[in-house]
Amino acid sequence: MTAIHGVGEVLAQEMVMETGTDMSKFPNEKHFCSWLGLAPKNEISGGKVLRSATLKTRNRAGQAFRKAAASVMRSDCVFGVFYRRMKARLGPAQAAVATAHLIARVYYRMLKFKVEYQPLTVEQYEAKYRQQQLKSLQKKAAKLGYQLSPA
Repeated sequence: MTAIHGVGEVLAQEMVMETGTDMSKFPNEKHFCSWLGLAPKNEISGGKVLRSATLKTRNRAGQAFRKAAASVMRSDCVFGVFYRRMKARLGPAQAAVATAHLIARVYYRMLKFKVEYQPLTVEQYEAKYRQQQLKSLQKKAAKLGYQLSPA
């Protein structure tokens, strides 16, 4: 667990102590993050989202993941880059929860599938994000009847 950026020995022990090592009780990582209180709760009426916020919870495991997110805010790792990107878009509080959600997903996959954490470098992450943006722009342009060409 300490291979995950932002998770030290004490925090890893706290996470394992609160969540356990058996992830079979959660069907997927979305359920796990919801249990932690790191997933948004959408209030919908008539197909329209009225309000979207994370649940107020006292889950100590969720607090541990928030601590891990707080420790990577200024670091030069994938989670730090993700936090700064989300902070520009959402604000600091929601960016911290989004980063904690991302760390929780990595933690869940490590325990569920018994694999080691293979971190991306910042350059790989930024290249992947750039490809996602390019693909999205191409879809939007095609929807409007245009075609993108490199400059």
